[in-house]
Amino acid sequence: MVVKIRLARFGKRNAPFYNIVVANARTARNSKPIEVIGTYDPIPKKPQFGEGKPYKDIKIDTGRAKYWLGVGAQPSDPMRRMLAMNAIELIDIPVE
Repeated sequence: MVVKIRLARFGKRNAPFYNIVVANARTARNSKPIEVIGTYDPIPKKPQFGEGKPYKDIKIDTGRAKYWLGVGAQPSDPMRRMLAMNAIELIDIPVE
């Protein structure tokens, strides 16, 4: 069973919201996942105190992400970038 860490889209039209999920690679994008390990909101939000650049909200349970990577889950390309931004080690994960 090939397991992937990928994004599952939710939200409204023109207002996407993604769950970061661990799912079987052969299932549909929004089918029931094995586990939800985080969320991603790609719409930039304004800083809280009015200073600085807008930011995109990414929340990942790093412990669970490291566990799934350790047991062989393959991240999708967007997830590979997000995991790298959150300083999760991807050194020993082969690229398919």
